Amino acid sequence: MNLRSIGFAAFFLALLIGLVCLPLYAGEYTVTLMIGMTGYVVLATAWGLFSGPTRYVSLATVAFFGIGAYTVGVLSETLPYALVLLVAALVGLVIALLVGLATLRLAGVYFVIFTFGLAELVRQLVTWYEVNITGTLGRYIFLPVTPEGIYWQLLALAAVTLLVSFLIGRSRLGLALKVIGDDEVVASHCGINIAGVKLALFSLSAVIITLVGAIQAPRWTYIEPSMVFNPTTSFLTLIMALLGGADRLWGPLLGAIPLFLLFEWLSANFPNHYPIILGLIFITIVFVLPKGVLAAVEKALAARPAAPAPSKAEVSR
Repeated sequence: MNLRSIGFAAFFLALLIGLVCLPLYAGEYTVTLMIGMTGYVVLATAWGLFSGPTRYVSLATVAFFGIGAYTVGVLSETLPYALVLLVAALVGLVIALLVGLATLRLAGVYFVIFTFGLAELVRQLVTWYEVNITGTLGRYIFLPVTPEGIYWQLLALAAVTLLVSFLIGRSRLGLALKVIGDDEVVASHCGINIAGVKLALFSLSAVIITLVGAIQAPRWTYIEPSMVFNPTTSFLTLIMALLGGADRLWGPLLGAIPLFLLFEWLSANFPNHYPIILGLIFITIVFVLPKGVLAAVEKALAARPAAPAPSKAEVSR
């Protein structure tokens, strides 16, 4: 490792330690705010794991998020909390494999429509089951998990997700994903198992998203389909990843933090106009920053005129 890499690793470690210690001196509101922000950082980063390099725009985020939350709601009274999280991850994995095997041959607008429909289908199925089988509409969750505990779990998941993204980006799997994103025909001629690579990354992304929903479920005490399967979650995740740059390691994080704070302020001050403003922000990002902030910064730096070469007189001096 060079000196720059060591310095960056030390800075990241110091930042992580500071974030871990934050609940010890921050108030209740700050912890609640950090739970929401960290959750969206993980969602956007996990979304970027698959959709960033492959350019497959998925709107199924809320489907897996809600599955994780409802798994906790159903099993929280019968299994230990750690085992409930494990079961939630396995449920998310199985559903992701089934969905991926059936749909990852789709591309473009067809994949977008299917993933959006999947989220709505799951919400309707859960609602039907709750109303017709259990005779209720929601679930109460009583677990001895404090807001600080939820925050620390999400922070650990965020660190793991960023590490996984970093390792994949520098592996043969990451290279294969980039080739698939550029041209699947070329990728097939290079001998890349396109279906297998896409399925593996889609499943990994889905498991992480499922865990976010499962970890956050205890903070609400009561959940119902309209809460945990709210399509706004999918659109916010998409906008955050696109703003920072879904194909960059730090892009989703840099997009999630400012947009989450902006959305919190908008929802508090303009609750009736919030969806309209959200749509306008999305349109603006797509037109002004189609490849994200980081790509725009890199392009601006590359366009700067180079410093003039020193003359022979200056060199001789």
